[in-house]
Amino acid sequence: MLMNMKELLKVAQKNQFAVPAFNIGSGQILKAVVQSAEAMQCPVILAIHPDELSFLGDSFVESCKAEANAAKVPMVIHLDHGGSFEQVMRAIQCGFTSVMIDGSHLSYEDNIEITKKVVGAAHPIHVSVEAELGTIGTTGTSAEGGASEIIYTDPKLAKDFAEKTGIDTLAVAIGTAHGIYPKGMKPKLKLDLLKEIRDVVAVPLVLHGGSSNADEEMAESVKIGISKINISSDVKAAYYKKVREVLKDNEGWYEPNAIYPPCIAAAREVIEFKMNLFNAVDKVKLY
Repeated sequence: MLMNMKELLKVAQKNQFAVPAFNIGSGQILKAVVQSAEAMQCPVILAIHPDELSFLGDSFVESCKAEANAAKVPMVIHLDHGGSFEQVMRAIQCGFTSVMIDGSHLSYEDNIEITKKVVGAAHPIHVSVEAELGTIGTTGTSAEGGASEIIYTDPKLAKDFAEKTGIDTLAVAIGTAHGIYPKGMKPKLKLDLLKEIRDVVAVPLVLHGGSSNADEEMAESVKIGISKINISSDVKAAYYKKVREVLKDNEGWYEPNAIYPPCIAAAREVIEFKMNLFNAVDKVKLY
């Protein structure tokens, strides 16, 4: 069941759960997410970063659309961290139902300008738009990058930004970072700041850099009002750890149908744990 982000998160926001957005970097990870979504009756977002799209090619989006249209659970195909108007338009032309324009590195005024431009192009064709205010940190372990210094989202600016741009979802900066946190680096989320933002911003809120954070903080962020959480590194780490194990133990193997099933199963363990953590299991009945 393919839909846009606005439709998907309207239900999540009303019923106090967060829809997981899993970065789909390969056909095997796509399979893992779809299988888990069906098994757990959990709505999901198939997120693809521009770098992933460049590697996979536009034809991969056709596979995502086929899976989503055939599924009995709600799914969104979402461009993660679109860095330019051109990247956003490519995604829309490929059939994405939601796009993110990340102008967080720009001035406040320029962020508003580029976001309004994307909203103007996307909304007439029912494509949802996500934007970001503040900056997500970086652990140095993710291709998605991030800022060396986190700039926390200002609640007053968040309200103004959402109203001026007409966005459907807002990614906020409360202390997360992209990637797997290295030893000795422990994030601490500003949940009080999240409460302030939630009180003044009407649109659904998004948390980027969801991997490797404390489970208690993630669960609490959902209770406060986060409606979408991005997960990439945790799933990929589990998947490729298993790939390495399988190939080490079976050096003569070369058939994908022999190598990948246990790796998909390893990814599914993480995927389904996150679905439960975000209170998103068995929510298909609400759509």
